Amino acid sequence: MPELPEVEVTRRSFADRIAGARIVAAVPGKPLRWPLGLRPEALVGREVRGVRRRGKYLLLDLSEGLLLVHLGMSGSLRFVGAEEAPLGPAGPHDHFDLQTTGGLLRLHDPRRFGAVVYVAGESDALARKLLDHLGMEPLDGGFTLAAFRSGLAASRTPVKQLLLGGSVVVGVGNIYASEVLFLSRIHPATPAREVGPRKAKALHEAIRAVLARAVELGGTTLRDFSSANGMAGHFQLQAKVYGRDGLPCSHCGSPIRLLRQGQRSTYYCARCQKESRHNQT
Repeated sequence: MPELPEVEVTRRSFADRIAGARIVAAVPGKPLRWPLGLRPEALVGREVRGVRRRGKYLLLDLSEGLLLVHLGMSGSLRFVGAEEAPLGPAGPHDHFDLQTTGGLLRLHDPRRFGAVVYVAGESDALARKLLDHLGMEPLDGGFTLAAFRSGLAASRTPVKQLLLGGSVVVGVGNIYASEVLFLSRIHPATPAREVGPRKAKALHEAIRAVLARAVELGGTTLRDFSSANGMAGHFQLQAKVYGRDGLPCSHCGSPIRLLRQGQRSTYYCARCQKESRHNQT
């Protein structure tokens, strides 16, 4: 699933190119998770004023209203400028085309868990339902250590599960959760409230560092992720534990282990990441 780094890489790869363009046509394909919310032709003539991100949602600010875009489990966006060779007709897994004076934005989603939804603004009931529960943005100044520690202290959930849930901090998906817990030397099954001050500080710093590095490297491409200009990510080449079960730990040489948590794969080093009683400091 595209996580925060992949969504942010996608945003950066087309935001400047589509800003200021006017919508010429909006063409939905097969139905996605939610309906668009208005007649597609009603978007024609509106200006795309900018592209923001909230968690794993892309927010296209229009001269009237807002488009919320989610990539789902396997979706990706492509943007081809007006001066470039066209993408060609939409295929069976292309589910939304937004043709603008600046170029074509296309949502490709083989599993159809993605979404393109129109709302009048962020105060709209549907927008609030989708966005209001999201935690802190890890790459923003609002992601403070004090607020993060408070979120950890309020939960008995295993820390890996809490990170994936997104209620405290958004965007720490499965790959990145394994990586940040390894860097901060926290066992993934440790109850969040048992992560002590020193470990919480290390985890806070690791989240910032790992996600920023992932964005810098274009995200993670395990199967089919690419940015809106077709570029694959390379963070997976620097992963310390994810996908490395049985291989030696880069820090101590012990074999990396695989643990199943909530039907998700967690990778960790049993020597470097001790059980919860060792995370009290």
